Amino acid sequence: MTPESHSQTPDLPAGDDARPGPPPGCPAHGLGPGGLARLHESDDLKRLYEQLREEHGPVAPVLIHDDVPLWVVLGHAESQQLVRGPAQFTKDSRIWSALRDGLVKPDHPLMPHIAWQPMCAHTEGEQHRRWRGAIDTAVSATDFRSLRRYVNRSVQRVVNRFCEAGEADLVSDYAEHLPMAVMCHVLGMPDEYDDRMVQAARDMIRGTETAIASNAYVMEALDRLTARRRKKPQDDFTGHLVGHPAGLSDEEVSQHLRVVLIAAYEATANLLANVLRQVLIDPRFRSQLNGGQMTVPQAVEQLLWDEPPFSTIFAYYAKQDTELGGQRIRKGDGLLFAPAPANVDPRVRPDPTADMQGNRSHLAFGGGTHECPGQDIGRVIAEIGVDALLMRLPDVELSCDEEELAFTESIASRHLVSLPVHFTPRPQQEITQAPSHEAGVGVPAAYDWQIGGAPRQAETPAPAPASVGGSAGGADAGVRRADVGAPGAEAGLTGADAGVTGAGVGGSPEAGSVAAAVPVPPPLAPPEPPKGAWRRFLRWWRGY
Repeated sequence: MTPESHSQTPDLPAGDDARPGPPPGCPAHGLGPGGLARLHESDDLKRLYEQLREEHGPVAPVLIHDDVPLWVVLGHAESQQLVRGPAQFTKDSRIWSALRDGLVKPDHPLMPHIAWQPMCAHTEGEQHRRWRGAIDTAVSATDFRSLRRYVNRSVQRVVNRFCEAGEADLVSDYAEHLPMAVMCHVLGMPDEYDDRMVQAARDMIRGTETAIASNAYVMEALDRLTARRRKKPQDDFTGHLVGHPAGLSDEEVSQHLRVVLIAAYEATANLLANVLRQVLIDPRFRSQLNGGQMTVPQAVEQLLWDEPPFSTIFAYYAKQDTELGGQRIRKGDGLLFAPAPANVDPRVRPDPTADMQGNRSHLAFGGGTHECPGQDIGRVIAEIGVDALLMRLPDVELSCDEEELAFTESIASRHLVSLPVHFTPRPQQEITQAPSHEAGVGVPAAYDWQIGGAPRQAETPAPAPASVGGSAGGADAGVRRADVGAPGAEAGLTGADAGVTGAGVGGSPEAGSVAAAVPVPPPLAPPEPPKGAWRRFLRWWRGY
């Protein structure tokens, strides 16, 4: 028997809608008609989701702004059924009962997410295949080796802006800049990347009073890009979109570029900040990276389980009367796809603190026909963004207590406000160099190549015989482990730890003067052994 569900549009006795709400601090605060929870009023959505799971099971009735009713899907299996059931559920909001019945006003705060738009994210069937096919083709044309090289160089550029100061905010100075720099390059407009583009993207996502103006700024840049590629095609994401056989119009190209840019930027900025935060606050997590028990791609996947970039994704709508998670879903009902609570569903993850290494069944990138097409690009940016930063600044430490870190939370996502850190000031590096804390300027290697490695003592060179005047300097080249296990995953970085040279090269004046007075030809150095196949592969893979 199908259990009776909570009504999505509960009938209230006469006058109930005029009753004053409970005061702040009251246990009933945050509840709306029918005793349903208002998601947008919760200051702790993680706790609320668990309360809803305990009370209603894997699918729970809730309210959003203006007391518009929705279902939120909390279960992992139910979420997969939602995104992989095109016969039952669609992303076309035009069939949503609340919208058709006038419950959702034109000025609803979530209307930018809800309103139907002519793009693949809101369509099904042949139209979806046409638009999504063009995007998939553009993504598949990405040269990931070149992309990795560009991400490394972007890391160098961004870190050069603050490396000499010895302190930074890894959210505003790094995580919010690196993804935008890379995505502008991927789309084909690297010259458009600047502080203004970053601010406009953040403004749009936060929905501030100036969000409309920020959206216009971004669209103007994308319109210019589309016009340039229509006139002069190039081998980049936009060029492939413009030249696709589906024949997208300029408006279709620009609108899909906006979706790709903003979605990829927001998701990657959140993911990058969350991984760096975990490295800095959790010694166990950091030691696993240092000791090789966890690769950087595995660390990224762990955070995709624990802190998905988007908590919920708006929205799916029932195409027919159906059942989901024991609830009766009526035709036209709206459902929130919610990766955050689904990823900690106790039926698939009894211990929410357990490592999920090697398990990619999280829902951070959605699923089904609307699964994120650029997830491998996001992974590359996040993986290299973590790895290369910690190669440049291996002694980076948090500048505040973990409890002082603050988040801004909305129904859609949870943002880390800031991540203040300090580190040993280091000189800028050439962007074409592989990221390294030594910068090729003779700085002693106080920390070894591993992420967050402990300081190591410099070796004391043995005194050289006066008759020789000095010994040849040795170079101790350390090779990073490679993380190449996943598609689009980033290979490990290579690094070189400068060895300590003998006297006569960087030694005492006495040794140098003896060498000058009695010139003795240096002993022949043994031939350098050929680089191993693995090191040659790493250099090819990295592009350095």
